[in-house]
Amino acid sequence: MALTKLGAADGVAEQIEAAIRTSVPHAQVQVKAGGVGHFEVSVVAEAFRGKSMVQQHQIVYRAITPLMVGDAAPVHAIDRLQTKAP
Repeated sequence: MALTKLGAADGVAEQIEAAIRTSVPHAQVQVKAGGVGHFEVSVVAEAFRGKSMVQQHQIVYRAITPLMVGDAAPVHAIDRLQTKAP
């Protein structure tokens, strides 16, 4: 059963990564699954240069919002979000 949960979490982690890469081209993205529906995300992107941390986080959250909407959303929370310019 743990393998099923891990597999599902891995699939969602890949969806998060793809959504961020689509919105932030050339970004280096790492997504780590935590508890059910919980993830840690790290994004390094040139697009963040000159932007405040809040602005950087808004870019990432806009990218993954579709994965966080609705009662059956696969993403419940981003427990840790790190963003920075290279």
